[in-house]
Amino acid sequence: MSSVIDTVTELVKPILAEHQFELYDVEFEKEGPSWYLRVYIDKKGGITIEDCATVSDQLSTALDSCDPDPIPQAYFLEVSSPGAERPLRNEKDYERAVDDYIHVSLYQAIKGKKVYEGTLTDLSADSLTLDYLDKTRHKTIVIPRDKVAKARLAIKF
Repeated sequence: MSSVIDTVTELVKPILAEHQFELYDVEFEKEGPSWYLRVYIDKKGGITIEDCATVSDQLSTALDSCDPDPIPQAYFLEVSSPGAERPLRNEKDYERAVDDYIHVSLYQAIKGKKVYEGTLTDLSADSLTLDYLDKTRHKTIVIPRDKVAKARLAIKF
């Protein structure tokens, strides 16, 4: 499976570079009787349906021209955005999320809470700084990075 992901990653990189898109992730998974090749792409300002269709068409052509076929079984190709509430997985994701509203789950409670949602106002190698609402008051919390179990973008209601 990793060879499929590696092959697809190498095939899609020049396609994305041509359009100034970024690769977020590649997955190749079996769900029920079917296999799915999912390619998640992004760009500043977000991905459109047309962007996904363009990459899908070009990647499909590139995959069809490979000999031998890197994916011998039947599969569905899906190209999409990673979504509005995408996980923050690496430093680049966190850097992009500065000034965005995020959801942070902690390994252990800080000030009695294991979950915070707020605007990521500052980022350092060791910590995240969030501006969050506690009832009607804005508060700031500095969260040590080693306490963060998961973080993702969030939609503010």
